[in-house]
This record gives sequence, C-alpha cells and structure tokens, in this order.
Amino acid sequence: MKLTADRLDRISPSLTIAMTTKARALKAAGKDIVGLSSGEPDFDTPRNVKDAAIAAIERGETKYTDVSGTPALRKAVCHRFKEDHGLEFRPEEILIATGGKQVIFDALLATINPGEEAIIPAPCWVSYPDIVELAEGTPVIVPCDQNSGFKLRPEQLEAAITPRTKWFILNNPCNPTGAAYNAAELKQLTDVLMRHPDVWIFTDDIYEKLAYDGFRPATILEVEPRLRDRTVTMNGCSKAYAMTGWRIGYAAAPVALIKEMDKLQSQSTSNTSSVSQAAAVEALTGQQESIEVMRAAYKKRRDMMVEELNKAPGLYCHKPEGAFYVFPSMQGCLGKVTPKGVKIADDETFCTALLEEAGVACVHGAAFMYPGHFRISYATADAVLVEACRRIRAFCESLS
Repeated sequence: MKLTADRLDRISPSLTIAMTTKARALKAAGKDIVGLSSGEPDFDTPRNVKDAAIAAIERGETKYTDVSGTPALRKAVCHRFKEDHGLEFRPEEILIATGGKQVIFDALLATINPGEEAIIPAPCWVSYPDIVELAEGTPVIVPCDQNSGFKLRPEQLEAAITPRTKWFILNNPCNPTGAAYNAAELKQLTDVLMRHPDVWIFTDDIYEKLAYDGFRPATILEVEPRLRDRTVTMNGCSKAYAMTGWRIGYAAAPVALIKEMDKLQSQSTSNTSSVSQAAAVEALTGQQESIEVMRAAYKKRRDMMVEELNKAPGLYCHKPEGAFYVFPSMQGCLGKVTPKGVKIADDETFCTALLEEAGVACVHGAAFMYPGHFRISYATADAVLVEACRRIRAFCESLS
C-alpha cells in the first residue's frame, strides 16, 4: 500500500529552500560558499518590535488567541492599510496567519474546486503553482517577457481568462524579478478584471515597502475599489520589518471569505503565536524609520549588483523597481563548458556549476516558471555581494 496521498504527487518541495539547504550542507562540509538563494533580510528585527515582544511575554500574553488574530493586531492591520493606501477595513475583514504563505494556502484551499484555474504571471514565486495544484486546481502560467519589464500586459490577462478561471494572482513587487506595477499599470489590468465578474483577485503585496528611485507600487483596491467584493489583499511583516522568523502574514478580504479561511485555519494551525502578534502590533503602528534604513541599503546593493552582473560575459541583468532580488538572464552562457567539463545546458546546470565550482548559491529560473534566468537575493552584506559578483564574473569568464 502506498504511504503518501496522491495529492502530494502534484507538488514539489520548495526549490529555493532546497538550494539554500544544499548550500548550507556544502558550507558545513568546509566549502567556501556565498549564499544568495534565500529571500530573507539580513537586518535584525527593529529594537522597538523586539521590546514589544518581551513586554508581552512579561505581561503573560502567552495564551491562545482567536484563530483570526488578536483584536489589537487586526486593528493595527486596518490602521496600516488606511495609512499606506487609504483603504478602510473593519477588523472582521482581517485574518492573521502564520506567514504570508498560509494566507495563500487558506484562500486557495477554501475556494478552488477541482479543475478550476488560477492565472499566475511568470516569473513567479515558486509556491503559487504548487498551492493551486494542492487545492486540485490548475495553474495557468502566463510568461511575461524581459522586454516588458517582466510585467503582465492587459491583453495577456484577457487571453488567459476562461470560464474555468477562479483566481488571478499578482505579486507586486514580484519575487523573483523585483518588477513592480504603479497605479496606471494596474489600472489596465483592473479594467480587464472588471469585464470578468466571476474572477477573484489575490494580490500579494509583501514587498510593497521595498521600492526604489521614488517608485510607488500600487495595490489593486486603491486603483479599482469596485473589485473589493472579490479581492484578497495580502501583506505581512517578514520583509519590510525583517521579521521572517516571527511568522506574521495577514489578509484583508470580504467577511464571508475571511470566515471560511478562519474555518480552515482553525483545523490546521489555529492561531499565530501570541507573542509574534504583539510584536507585529508595534511593527505596524510604531516608528517606521527602520524601513527607510533598509530601503536605502537595498537600493545601493541593487545598483551595485546590476552594474557588476552586466559586466559578466553571457549575462544580462534588468534593473528592478522593488523587492531585494535581481533576475539576470544567463542565456549567453548556454552551450558553453565550465573548467571542470560541465556543459551549460540550461539555467539549472548553470546554477549547479556556479555553486559547485565557484561557491555561489543562486536559484535557477525554471524554479520560478521562467527558464534561462536565475535569481539572486541581495539581502545580504555589501562585502558578501561584492565577493559574489567577483566570483560570478570570473565563472562566466572561465566558460569556453
């Protein structure tokens, strides 16, 4: 008798986590590895947030909370949406989850029936298609080319919608490309969505505060409020507040859907950590200056990475608007051979050879549904990034 359920055959382990794990194993074995595969800020959680968590522990706030989150945190989330986008939500329209990934899981598993489709622009975060598959849905991957800044065009969205379409999933700014949509660009997409009243929208805005050169990513509902009754707006504390390990994600959505997501969460993880929720209240309502410090550092790193990677033969690196990733093309390296005799057949071969021969860990583009490229996270120290660029350039120069 087969041990595992058939549903697990539809999904794969996270390839970003797999590459990070492989890099750690090589490092533990004594190899000199520069890790650029993990999407995690290298900054510490701000002092005021840590102090709020400590105070909560001292007050004894270590018990179960409502599945959907503490009243204080749901109010804080409403405050943040109002401050950042002028969006008015009530606490009952908010769900707190164990990271943004659980929000996605809750929403899709609560709504997708077998065979229903979810449109996902690619390159895309590795987990979107697998969560759709786990929900017995069908991911519809729409490639967005580099010449368009890796952004979905309205005619592409229109062409992808069918009678089976249940969801349109948008990540803004995007992991892995850093591509971000402003209000005018989103308006073109919302005009399409207004013509298709049965399509729900999931907007993942987890990187929204990390944008550069004065660029301001918009969110769906501030552009088209009439989509409110079928939109889930997701965000969290992981990226902007350097709180990845605290596991705080949140969603704003119609009450009827929030109740169904709450029902599902009540039978999976129940509530998010009470201490993490207390910390998140301070993150969302306290001083926001730490975000500016991180953003300035990330912009400097982005500019350096783009400049240096474009010096490497065979690579081309587009300058992204946001997040903390670059997604260079490596197609100029295809067909070449490494000093150890490995032929670069695709982006996975390239990244494996780069790790094993040059000691740099990245994630190949096919993991993000977009081969011919690879993702680098620049959420690490400047000196580490300089060394990584030196190694990548030397590796590309060594190909013959």
